[in-house]
Amino acid sequence: MQTEIGSNLLSVKINSFGAEVCSVKNNNGVEFIWQANKDVWARHTPVLFPIVGKLKDNFFVHEGKRYELPQHGFARDMEFEAIEQNDNSSTFQLVSNNETKAKFPFEFKLQINYSVIENRLETQYKIINPSGKIIYFSVGAHPGFNCPLLPNETFENYYLEFETGSFFQTQLNNGLRTDAKTNLKLKDQKLFLTKEIFDKDALVFEDRQINTVSLCSSVSKHKITMHCKGWPYFGIWTKKGNQQFVCLEPWYGITDHENSTNELLKKHGVIQLAANSEFTAQFSLIFS
Repeated sequence: MQTEIGSNLLSVKINSFGAEVCSVKNNNGVEFIWQANKDVWARHTPVLFPIVGKLKDNFFVHEGKRYELPQHGFARDMEFEAIEQNDNSSTFQLVSNNETKAKFPFEFKLQINYSVIENRLETQYKIINPSGKIIYFSVGAHPGFNCPLLPNETFENYYLEFETGSFFQTQLNNGLRTDAKTNLKLKDQKLFLTKEIFDKDALVFEDRQINTVSLCSSVSKHKITMHCKGWPYFGIWTKKGNQQFVCLEPWYGITDHENSTNELLKKHGVIQLAANSEFTAQFSLIFS
């Protein structure tokens, strides 16, 4: 099922499958969201839950039992229920069940609210722990944006603009964290896009380095700005060799370390949520 919300400036469509935003258009019909070309990358803006990234060998251990989970978890491949809806806001919910507990042995309610205010799309994640014991999880966003946005532009016409001039980038090994970090230096706080940037997988940043980032064109006035203050981890990704889209990804959680013990309670970045409590996180996207 597909839901549509909007304002006088934006039209937003959301699929109930995965609670995934599948379209954001402005009044001129410019589509900002990657349209999930199956031959390139068959997703739009997947929700990452209950893990972010990969588990070492695709499993974790909790209380002596082994559980297998695919990269980024299962929420992106499940049907959500629309529990609230009006012209400019919609809330979707996924509740734990026997299927999820076979992979992730905790009770939870995952609620995702999308709200449109003029040219801004607000996203809020709420994880509710209805049980009498602590639950452990990660959650993250993975929105893909058309790049270029206009037919007369190229991927290389675009750059990412940040608040500072350099970052420490965590190096990956087969999708897993390593201890190695490199200094990513920018030119005038800008990272100009080339397909070679992503030859070694995603660009990953730890320690709350990124609060605001804009995807900008050097030949048109279109711009997408993400505000995600407080999110501890951030990823930037496109498929190797691709020149059609780019993903900007705020995370509460991160891929396993290459030397992980697979113990969930020791997983770097995992959130511990007390019994009968809730966790919220939000970010916003401004489409210009």
